[in-house]
Amino acid sequence: MVRHKYAAEDPSTGLLEPDEALAPPTHAHVASPAATRQPGLAGEQLITAIRNALRVRHYSGRTEEAYVGWAKRFLRFHGGQDPTEMGPAEVRAFINDLAVKRGVSASTQEQALSAILFMFKEVLRQDLGWVQLIVRAKKPKRLPVVMTRDEVKAVLNEMSGMTKLMAQMLYGSGLRLVECLELRVKDIEFGSDMVVVRGGKGEKDRVTLLPACLKEPLRRHLERVRALFEQDRKGVPVRAVVPSAVLRKYPNAGIEWGWQFVFPSAHTITDPETECLARFHLHEATLQRAVKEAVRRSGIAKQATCHTFRHSFATHLLEGGYNIRIVQRLLGHRDVRTTMIYTHVAGSKELGVRSPMDTL
Repeated sequence: MVRHKYAAEDPSTGLLEPDEALAPPTHAHVASPAATRQPGLAGEQLITAIRNALRVRHYSGRTEEAYVGWAKRFLRFHGGQDPTEMGPAEVRAFINDLAVKRGVSASTQEQALSAILFMFKEVLRQDLGWVQLIVRAKKPKRLPVVMTRDEVKAVLNEMSGMTKLMAQMLYGSGLRLVECLELRVKDIEFGSDMVVVRGGKGEKDRVTLLPACLKEPLRRHLERVRALFEQDRKGVPVRAVVPSAVLRKYPNAGIEWGWQFVFPSAHTITDPETECLARFHLHEATLQRAVKEAVRRSGIAKQATCHTFRHSFATHLLEGGYNIRIVQRLLGHRDVRTTMIYTHVAGSKELGVRSPMDTL
């Protein structure tokens, strides 16, 4: 995954109120003794240490921004108290505030706790023998929102241009939103009818389907991208944003055709790492807004999002009789139990089940 500040969304969006609302508490907390602590880390120095610890362990850019965001909120909540003097009482107070006063979801609460425990264990070097004292939220088991084939068609009919092609890729290849955004030209293999997903969730590569019906639209789209690429090469060359590790090995990767984004942004930026004029991929909010508006215009009552196309891809494959292990591989799931959730939303007709009401 490419890590850049301008590519990351605020991890708190839709989950919490603005940072200013996280005022320090009026009550005191009892600090617990620690076993082995890392002294002298506070403020921006601590935040930098957290970022470095995450990068050494190759966490994704999104995880980094989320963990750093939660660390800042935790420190702000305790009013600048020395983090080396904090422990289970402070962690419990913050998590309880999220759950009771702010009413965040179980998954948000779990993410916040994971971020704080990472800070204490990997940066402050605390012994986390007290972690069992923290009450973890019980995650409710939810069924994914899935559209029928007719509903997918209705939504796609309300879209046009590049965002429509991207939505078709989400459904036709089972891509996550970020995986679609970060596709490079070299990842589309027309001869093999494959799409190579590199550095997906968990930093795993995988191969998925390239729908036959999208090959020609993709070729025409890439012709337009090629024209933009040739224009970018004139004068001061505009580079595609590529990971710094790639640049060290291939210094000219940013100006090579294969490394260009399949779905580039119309605007150029200054890459903060190279300080060169660069072109990033389309912003995720552009596709999210286009899908949301298409769902509204189609009249579908479901809360469908970009990720709903991926859910629908998996469900419709299972309804078509494909082996669950094949679907698991295409989705990039580590555990088949994750894929099995889609068997619970498959249509009754495809599963050969008839309601007893219909036999009366």
